[in-house]
Amino acid sequence: MKTVLVTGGARGIGRAISEKFAKNGYNVIVNYSKSEEAAYALAQEYSNIRTFKADISNKKDVKKMIEFADDEFKGVDILVNNAGISSTGLLQDLSEEELNRIFAVNVNGSIFCAQSVLPNMISKKSGKIINISSVWGMVGASNEVAYSASKAAIIGFTKALAKEVGPSNIHVNCVAPGIIMTDMVSDYTVEEFDDIRSNIPLDKIGSTEDIANIVYFLATDEANYITGQVISPNGGWVI
Repeated sequence: MKTVLVTGGARGIGRAISEKFAKNGYNVIVNYSKSEEAAYALAQEYSNIRTFKADISNKKDVKKMIEFADDEFKGVDILVNNAGISSTGLLQDLSEEELNRIFAVNVNGSIFCAQSVLPNMISKKSGKIINISSVWGMVGASNEVAYSASKAAIIGFTKALAKEVGPSNIHVNCVAPGIIMTDMVSDYTVEEFDDIRSNIPLDKIGSTEDIANIVYFLATDEANYITGQVISPNGGWVI
């Protein structure tokens, strides 16, 4: 039985990904930083889910999390770098502290987690790393400059790492969702949703399950000739 580690796996897109793998018989480690209650609830639902609290921007925390995975399930076969934070506002109002935190979690955290799972993957000549970016990492968003930049960095990270570890039979891909119904957009007004939907050819907002299905596919053997790619489920919003 393979083991998947989902960072930020207790809520939103991360929760849907965690559940998708758990329902399909994978061992799942749900990483969380603040969402302890949600993580605990998931673990109560599925006997093959374990939880681990870690701030992925802290390399020592990540190391402890991977040691936990080794003890529980003898390593991580699939890493889903999902955890991320966002920020809205004008660039000139962005504080240095906020900028550093966005990149620490969204970029450094993904790199730290990949660094920690790679030795085991390389030794086994097998592994999947799936990074969650955003459509804003592809085209940029006004008033979300730092977030967009961090998600663009994830795309570059994906492409470069895929080239580096491909000879070890490790696949690295990126999913860049469009507008998805999660807590991140919970403060949008009905008018804002209507405006967004009017620019989406499929005329609907995406669900967390839409993203989980793509992540799951990339983790399976059916995707074994796919690496270094950016897949953007966005309903045709960005083509």
